[in-house]
Amino acid sequence: MKRFNPPEEWFKQADYDFKAAVAMFDAGKYIYTVFMCHLSIEKALKGLYAREFQTTPPKIHNLNYFYEKTKIELEVDMQDFLDKLNNLSVPTRYPDELERILKDYKKKPTESILNQTKELLLCLKSILRKKR
Repeated sequence: MKRFNPPEEWFKQADYDFKAAVAMFDAGKYIYTVFMCHLSIEKALKGLYAREFQTTPPKIHNLNYFYEKTKIELEVDMQDFLDKLNNLSVPTRYPDELERILKDYKKKPTESILNQTKELLLCLKSILRKKR
């Protein structure tokens, strides 16, 4: 039987994945930057899910699912970004054509996604601290 990971472990992994997103950005690997941003927020939300339900979160990648299940409240701009990041993850996870997707993910827009991810991750950490 799989061991239950406490919320703090999920957030530790979310931080690790965010650092990986920064490393990918610094290396010019923008597709992977966005992918790791998504993974970071996914794990943070799974941490909140684990706190709320005291069980291991389902193995799905839909950020909106976890947002709705945990019933957390985010500012409208953070909700919008969460939705955007959720939609961006599929093409980065399963690109139809590498050359086309490389053209879609440039430095400036990816940097914006990275910065917004950092802001959202901080917000989710704050929610975790408040729920204790």
